Amino acid sequence: MSAKVDARGLSCPQPVLMALNEIKTGTANEIEILVDTETSKENVSRAATSQDWKVTDVSEEGGAYKITIRKD
Repeated sequence: MSAKVDARGLSCPQPVLMALNEIKTGTANEIEILVDTETSKENVSRAATSQDWKVTDVSEEGGAYKITIRKD
């Protein structure tokens, strides 16, 4: 099961907190997080890794970054 978190337009730490909240729900094994700054992209990726999630893809689309994380 996958989930989406749209944190575009928000400044840190809000995107990180939203991503961590989704991780803590425990309902998804894959999450797509949308952010619109380089800083948010780096911080969300680092936070996911610290929770033992793997960043499987980072792509740029329409001026935003899509970070895909997965828990195996």
